[in-house]
Amino acid sequence: MSTPSKGMSAICKVTPGSRLQLRSLDAAKLPSPEFAALEGVSLKDRARTILDENRLALADAQELLWASNSRSVLVVFQAMDAAGKDGTIKHVMAGLNQQGCEVHGFKRPSIEESEHNFLWRYAQKVPARGRLGIFNRSYYEEVLVVKVHPELLAAQKVPMDVTRKTVWKERYEDINNFERHLTRNGTLVVKFFLNISKAEQRRRLLDRLDSDSTRWKFSVEDLKERRHWADYMSAYQDMLRATSTRWAPWYVIPADHKYVARAAVAQILIERIRALGLQYPKPSRARTLELTRARRHLLKS
Repeated sequence: MSTPSKGMSAICKVTPGSRLQLRSLDAAKLPSPEFAALEGVSLKDRARTILDENRLALADAQELLWASNSRSVLVVFQAMDAAGKDGTIKHVMAGLNQQGCEVHGFKRPSIEESEHNFLWRYAQKVPARGRLGIFNRSYYEEVLVVKVHPELLAAQKVPMDVTRKTVWKERYEDINNFERHLTRNGTLVVKFFLNISKAEQRRRLLDRLDSDSTRWKFSVEDLKERRHWADYMSAYQDMLRATSTRWAPWYVIPADHKYVARAAVAQILIERIRALGLQYPKPSRARTLELTRARRHLLKS
């Protein structure tokens, strides 16, 4: 696809150190003029076309990542319920080689996981070199859900000398240091916050209730968490401000239009992987001679 003059990653990035005001961001805004509907073409169809083009380019980028076997990519998705995390992962990653891609969803910690530090279970799932790993929710739940429901700290056996006033600041620091460690060791960390409006979430939850094919997705827990919307928006804003760093910035994706969000995510992934400057491995002299002999043998057989 034609790349806009200002890349999608620059448009959606939360500038490190900025005092982001989450309420000022329009969840229905088109992130780039290229999404504007053409004459006779709906916004949905236009976004689908861009997504199809981006999927092909992303598959090529993943192939290069796999072949070079020198870097890995960790993709983190965070969002409110019904914002489209599952759909984005399904549609954006549809064209990838599944041998080099893995998705991890994190639910309530097990007893064993609760016996370790809050980053332990996530560190076990970081992708190896050459692979692309996706976290559907992540260690950021520890400064979101746990912050909105601080009673969960008790189950984590946080030391008594760590007060509620300092625990979040310290967790932000731990997360930033963890991601700094990953990037220093060859893992590109790409983080997406799918920004959905409260009105759009309500519409999607009602849609789930109205169809036999989607009713199974509905959970009463979604309604309980929706009551804490203001608290979650505050927690997300604090998180975005504190953990959008030079080495692992956040990208806020307007998510009220599903297909626009998916195409934007794919475009950012393409831009970030291409920026790594990966190359296909060059064969050694001995390997080149071996390949030459193999070619001659095949031509004669």
